[in-house]
Amino acid sequence: MGKVIQFPTPNPEKFGFKPVRKKKREANKHGQMNLFSGGKIVHLNKLSTFEEALLLDEREDDRAVSQYLKAIEAGDSVADAYCNLGILESELKNHSKAIDCFTKCLKEDPRHFEGHYNLANIYAEIGNFPLAKIHYQISIEIEPSFPNSYFNLGLTLAMLKEVEAAIQSLLHYRSLVNQDDRSQVDELINNLSRTVQ
Repeated sequence: MGKVIQFPTPNPEKFGFKPVRKKKREANKHGQMNLFSGGKIVHLNKLSTFEEALLLDEREDDRAVSQYLKAIEAGDSVADAYCNLGILESELKNHSKAIDCFTKCLKEDPRHFEGHYNLANIYAEIGNFPLAKIHYQISIEIEPSFPNSYFNLGLTLAMLKEVEAAIQSLLHYRSLVNQDDRSQVDELINNLSRTVQ
C-alpha cells in the first residue's frame, strides 16, 4: 500500500512567478554598443515605454498590458515585456496566452532566465510536469544561485516520482537559503526520504 505524502504549500509570493523588475542592458554579443543604431523617441519623463509599463504593473494598473504591448511594438526590452505580460496572463488564468507570451520571450532571448523559470511555473501549475522539469533545469543552468528553481524542481521531480532526484534538488535549495527557510524543506526532505527506504 502506498503512502500519501503531504507537500507543504509554498508561499506563492516567494515561489511564484518572477517578473523582470528592471530593464536589462541591451548590447550586442560582443558587449559593445551599436554606434549606428537608428533614432529613438525621447520621452519627456525620461522613462522608456517598458519602464512606464513596469511602473503601471507595480501599481497593479490595468493599463500595464497595453503599455507592455507598446514597448514590444517599439522594440523596447521585448523579451522582458513578453515575460511580464505572461505573468499578467497567468494571473488571469489565461494559461495558453501566458505560455504564448513566455515562448515569445524565449524566442527573443533563448537564455532569458525569468522566461524559463516562469514558463516552468505555468507548466507545473497546469500539471505538465515533464515540461516544467525541463524549464526549471534550464533556468538553473542560466542562474545556478537562484534557490527557488531548485525548490520548484524538487516538487516537480516528486510529482514525477523521481524521489531521489527530488531530494537532491531540495538539498541543493537548502544549501542556498538561510536557517529560517530550511524548516519547511527539511520536513519535505524527511517525508520523501521515508518513501525511498
